[in-house]
Amino acid sequence: MTSTTTNIPPHKAIILAAGVGSRIRPMTDNCPKTLLEVAGIPILERMLTNIRLCGIDEIIIVLGYLSEQIESFVRERFPDLNAKFIVNTRYDKTNTGYSLMLTEEAVGDSGFVKFDGDVVFEVEILQRLLSSDRSNQLCFDRNIQLDAEEVKVRLSTGTTVAEVSKSLPPSKAIGESIGIEKISAETAKLLFAELKSMMSNPQNLQEYYEGAYELLIAKSARFEALDITGLAWTEIDTHDDFESATRIFG
Repeated sequence: MTSTTTNIPPHKAIILAAGVGSRIRPMTDNCPKTLLEVAGIPILERMLTNIRLCGIDEIIIVLGYLSEQIESFVRERFPDLNAKFIVNTRYDKTNTGYSLMLTEEAVGDSGFVKFDGDVVFEVEILQRLLSSDRSNQLCFDRNIQLDAEEVKVRLSTGTTVAEVSKSLPPSKAIGESIGIEKISAETAKLLFAELKSMMSNPQNLQEYYEGAYELLIAKSARFEALDITGLAWTEIDTHDDFESATRIFG
């Protein structure tokens, strides 16, 4: 459980794209957030292109809000993609922890790279993550103004993650987790067990997947932080985020 290295890069990717995107309405009234165009390219198209460029050949996409639009887009734009679609029918009552839990069967005995469906990023970020010899790793950016909305990262020693949470005080954090993580096959099994345990309590249905990461860390699982400061990325939650993404990638 404390192993930190692996010689086998993940060949599966998980994209969490079930959310409503309520904070960026009316842009998402009739369009899922992951299909919004940033500098003329839909978020999901840029993500899938980067994933394929890095050699990952199996994609698991969790859908919810306007799921038919996303599935149709992927099938039409990437007809030869090895994609599996999982619909979170409770997307309006649950959060990312529940959506990630639903991928257990599709993941099987593999490790994976997980992406939030609203992250726009340059391919070098994923290249660095996959070339690292660390088994469990999350990407973070130091050059971020941290407040309540950001998923913040605290390190214990070196690059070892001690906490990853929105509730972490900014003064204790080293940066923001960008929503892209690499999880080993060994840790994936433990992660899904934690997620199922969490979601068995209805009070946890709105929990984020980072809550399960923290439970694993508390049980001695090792997560490392990969500093991608200076590389281009943004998570799109608000209209300001969208304008920022357009500037960065335009």
